[in-house]
Amino acid sequence: MQPFVGMTIKELEAVAQENGERAYRGKQVAAWIYQRGATDIEMMSDLPKAFRTALAENYTVGLPEVAHRDSAPDETVKYLLRQADGQTIESVYLPYPDRVSVCLSSQIGCAAGCRFCATAQGGLMRNLTAGEILGQFLRMQADGARRISHVVYMGMGEPLWNYDATVKSLRLLGNEVGLSFRNLTVSTVGVVPGIRALAKEELPITLALSLHAPDDETREALIPTARKWKLDEILDACAEYVRNTHRNLTFEYLMIGGVNDRPEQARALAALLKSRKLPGNVNLIPFNYVETPQGFRRPERESVQQFREELEKAGRVATIRMTRGHAISAACGQLRRTVEPKLPKRPAAEIPLLLQTD
Repeated sequence: MQPFVGMTIKELEAVAQENGERAYRGKQVAAWIYQRGATDIEMMSDLPKAFRTALAENYTVGLPEVAHRDSAPDETVKYLLRQADGQTIESVYLPYPDRVSVCLSSQIGCAAGCRFCATAQGGLMRNLTAGEILGQFLRMQADGARRISHVVYMGMGEPLWNYDATVKSLRLLGNEVGLSFRNLTVSTVGVVPGIRALAKEELPITLALSLHAPDDETREALIPTARKWKLDEILDACAEYVRNTHRNLTFEYLMIGGVNDRPEQARALAALLKSRKLPGNVNLIPFNYVETPQGFRRPERESVQQFREELEKAGRVATIRMTRGHAISAACGQLRRTVEPKLPKRPAAEIPLLLQTD
């Protein structure tokens, strides 16, 4: 059975014509799936019965199955979603007073190997299709009472290593679903060819760079794949993105106690971004507990505040990300492919200032 989710209006119009109907029937199918939340072909009541029957013989809406859902006291909901081939991914529903955001995965697992991330510990299984990426959004929208307005590609996987599916899903969210492109954010560890390609797509989305350190040595200790592209090359690609899109960047900075949270590192970060004349805010993300061989720990509150103050002294806007879903392991860096037990107590172990690399 071929899934409808992931098809554009033009592709659905072609399906209608192949089944002996006028092209506008494809637009009706698209409206049912992307606007009206249909989860089954039989729900599409303004389509002729014979057409619905014909479609059901070869097509399915194609939403993932909810294998498990877990809710946190802050109303964050983490979904374990099963794909048609049985593989599972996690996605997160994040309600705020003024908006609802969702965190989508782009791959089943991840090959980036980030030392601080639970997803990396399971390796990479495969890429998601555009329909499987979009299906996460549609499943959570069908399950929630409020309309989703914001999407971040910050779940499992590196979106720019699944470039074609990521870009198609972005266009579907903007064109077929009707979200504002300005409310879509793609996060990357710094895949230079992907950043340069995205700069040419004419998509007014936000690009978020997972920076995490102001120098290559520290960054490579945290993100092994950072050895492929040095900071100079990554920031050059980001500058090209800004020139082409006229969009500010977001610099994500995961703070790990004793590793990258010192005041001098904040000053070095501010100087680095200023030297490249790159606009955008720095989003400080205190480490969310994941069991690691290095025994990473969350930074002290005072360290986070001081880091922020140093950035602001240098004229850089800095925000501290609100931790959401930590109680159900749904916060940044905690997503896996299985139902996890309740979060264990954070270990007290310290880690050396300089990390060992492979």
